[in-house]
Amino acid sequence: MSNEKYIIVYITTETHGQGREIADALLTEKLAACVSIVPKVHSKFWWKGKIDSADESMLIVKTRADLLDRLIASVKKKHSYTVPEIIALPIIGGNQDYLNWIDEVTLK
Repeated sequence: MSNEKYIIVYITTETHGQGREIADALLTEKLAACVSIVPKVHSKFWWKGKIDSADESMLIVKTRADLLDRLIASVKKKHSYTVPEIIALPIIGGNQDYLNWIDEVTLK
């Protein structure tokens, strides 16, 4: 079963508190049905010509693909990073009841 109208969005944040604020905003704005917060991940990445690292929080956002542009704009307003990680992946299938619930609780 293909349901590519739904996506998972990964967002890293500088702090757990910032992650909670962004999660609350996405839910309040009905741009997400659910946001799971992983309180601590260690990231290594290229930044300004060298390898850097940071302890971050990660948000795992469940939403619809048609809300992605609005979600990105909302996150960028609240995020402290110059270039925040906001990456969307398609959901290719799953529990149809859960996917229907995403439709029910997100922005129409």
